[in-house]
Amino acid sequence: MTTREFEVASGDHLVPVIVWTPTVAPDKVPLVLIGHGGSQHKSDTGITELAHRFVKKYGFAVAAIDGPIHGARRNTVLTGPAMQAEFRVMWEQDTRIDSMVKDWQIAIDALISLKEFDPNSIGWYGVSMGTSYGLPLVAADHRIKAALLGMWGTNYPNSQRLADDAPKILCPVLFQMKWDDQFFTREGQIDLFDRLGSEQKWLKVYMGGHVPVDGQQLDDIEDFLARKLQT
Repeated sequence: MTTREFEVASGDHLVPVIVWTPTVAPDKVPLVLIGHGGSQHKSDTGITELAHRFVKKYGFAVAAIDGPIHGARRNTVLTGPAMQAEFRVMWEQDTRIDSMVKDWQIAIDALISLKEFDPNSIGWYGVSMGTSYGLPLVAADHRIKAALLGMWGTNYPNSQRLADDAPKILCPVLFQMKWDDQFFTREGQIDLFDRLGSEQKWLKVYMGGHVPVDGQQLDDIEDFLARKLQT
């Protein structure tokens, strides 16, 4: 497996990008885009481990960018609860949705320009903060053919944009919900799922609170995107 990092210009700032690819790969492999959570960054251990699954088991490529105040976009590295708390404060003051959607689209353009990935086989994975920016991105960019979303709800402050964008999503979606989420109500998560415009959508409930993805939830992410991008 090969790991590459680079930056692309987006207006007055640079977008930090990381991409993992098979060392030896056929032309035009599927590409999985990962939107990390609010407590993480683009090369966080959990993100890297998921990228390894897709690259080593399926021969896919995987790419991620840093969130709006995460990773290489800041002078000091911050992760975990402190990073999550800082993101939540930022979100309630300024969601930065439009900026992040633009950054992702410019990153996708740059990745496609490498001519290594199949532009007709692009998938999205992102729960929690990965949904707060991923849902508007998938709604705006129909190059994304399948999406794994969840762990966000319409009850959360400044989430009306997600509610408005959800009907514009037409690709297959698996939406993951945590039953005892301490940030998002059951009703808010179900409401956001219900608003999705896709004719192919599934809601799967997992017990527990708003914690990093692992176990069966992680296996389901892998299985869903592998099936949708291999067809």
